[in-house]
Amino acid sequence: MIRIAVVGSYGVGLVFRLARMPDPGETLAGEEFRVDHGGKGSNQAVGMARLGAQVALLTAVGDDEFGRGARQLWLREGVGVTVVVARASTMAGAILVEPTGQNRIVIAPGALAELRPEHVRDFAAEIGAADVCVTGLEIPPDTAEEALRVARERGVTTVLNPAPAPSHPVGPELLALADHLTPNVTELARLTGLAGTGDRAVERAARALAGRSGGVVTVTRGAAGALVVSQGKAVPVAADSVVAADTTGAGDAFTAAYAVAIAMGHGPVAAAYFACQAAGHSVRFAGVIPSLPHWRDLPGPPPPDAAEIEPATLA
Repeated sequence: MIRIAVVGSYGVGLVFRLARMPDPGETLAGEEFRVDHGGKGSNQAVGMARLGAQVALLTAVGDDEFGRGARQLWLREGVGVTVVVARASTMAGAILVEPTGQNRIVIAPGALAELRPEHVRDFAAEIGAADVCVTGLEIPPDTAEEALRVARERGVTTVLNPAPAPSHPVGPELLALADHLTPNVTELARLTGLAGTGDRAVERAARALAGRSGGVVTVTRGAAGALVVSQGKAVPVAADSVVAADTTGAGDAFTAAYAVAIAMGHGPVAAAYFACQAAGHSVRFAGVIPSLPHWRDLPGPPPPDAAEIEPATLA
């Protein structure tokens, strides 16, 4: 069984479904409200476990009902977890979802600010036993950097999901520790100063980021699929055509499947192919946890290498 270590976030999503987004100063009645498990690290850990990985998660929650509910989730999903119980409340996010499935999210980090590099060092044995270590930017950047450093020192492949889009510059040390980066176009723009979202602009920005990091850059592009920049080559990977009900968990489904495929020994293009299948499955369903696929939900495992995928030509 493949093993993946995740150093990341848990939080709850307060989800409002709306006919449209409110204008500034406007109070708008919603059509539906629910409370979901969330946090990109936890979502990705659950997604990996559903795809057959043995997962060890390091995260922080508050001593509150949301934190206790998280433990029940991880037990039910078979995710091994090391929990830092913080003084602050469990992270919460407000998620506004339009009928098209597009969403806007606001987050209060809470307990995650108390997840520190020393906790990562205490978690080093779990990282060292993994095939892949995944982290992101919902936790303090120095904590994410320590996770990648500990993994790199132990010869473990590293994946940085630079989400949510960073509001401050990401240091070169953090980027240089990532064997794989999985930004979406918004996150790519924040990391590189990307101007424009066309194919050529995204490719130029992805190549620039790959040059800065020295690793593989796999950009998620929603319905347009993904773009993989590796060893000087840029390969588009098409997404299946689906009607989106809720895009909230698509990025987490993608990163989870991508990490699983990398841990299985597949190359980045094959991993992106498999991850696009997972993301395409997820957007068909409302909510993040309910939408994360099991292995049986996907058409099949990724092909053994990129040669089995016919690359599209960038327009």
